[in-house]
Amino acid sequence: MEKIPAHTGWSWVKQGFALFRKQPAEMSTLFLTYMFLMLLLGIIPVLGQMLPLILIPLFSMSFMQACAQVEKGERVYPNLLLLAFRSPVRNTLLKLGLLYLLVATIVVAASALADGGVFWQAMMGGGLSTKELESAAGSMRIAMLIAAALYVPAAMAFWYAAPLIMWQQMPLGKALFYSFFSVRRAGGAFLVYGLAWIVIAVVVPTIISMAITLATGSLSAVFFVLLPISILLTVVMYCSFYPTYTTVFGKPSRGFDSPSQDTDKLV
Repeated sequence: MEKIPAHTGWSWVKQGFALFRKQPAEMSTLFLTYMFLMLLLGIIPVLGQMLPLILIPLFSMSFMQACAQVEKGERVYPNLLLLAFRSPVRNTLLKLGLLYLLVATIVVAASALADGGVFWQAMMGGGLSTKELESAAGSMRIAMLIAAALYVPAAMAFWYAAPLIMWQQMPLGKALFYSFFSVRRAGGAFLVYGLAWIVIAVVVPTIISMAITLATGSLSAVFFVLLPISILLTVVMYCSFYPTYTTVFGKPSRGFDSPSQDTDKLV
């Protein structure tokens, strides 16, 4: 695989916006349907906390396939969310989801050893007081560093794994291997890509909320403006995952259930 320039990371973001503009209503509907399904799964006792994470690889392929169809000019429908559940590689994707769950458990357990679980409670909206957060600030920073150190290499292995399993018919171990080293080789591009999304998804909404607050003084106005903006930006970010794949592995021209012959390009 040829080295990917760092500026390609910004190109991925722009391509995400371009894909979204082609079918904004359809992609937004697909995302909102996905969120509704996640809410329904959350109602299930015990399993409701784990299933959304386990099913991430299957649902992520719905968005990847949707982007492939948008690129070809084909219409996207909400029933695309069931795509991976009908795929011959469904069980492999479920195994990948179980790995997601295992990694998340290890990350949470490791960070909890550093701060007694304060960081995790804060992330989950655990109702910690300001005093508790201030007193645990030092240990929380250590917990965050531990979580990042453990999660980053896992995220590198997960990033391309689902589409490699579904579009290239790779076994789980091989998909994780190729994903990790492909992300590593394109490290500069992914760094730019990540920084770009931090600016777009965090800094821009913060500036907008400050401007609305200064203009109206209403927190309700901030909420009603930022909520749809946040949803749209999330959908665009999902759309931008697709070009990160096609840049490295090419377009999935053979469809979702047929193996590609492009594996020789990976090494």
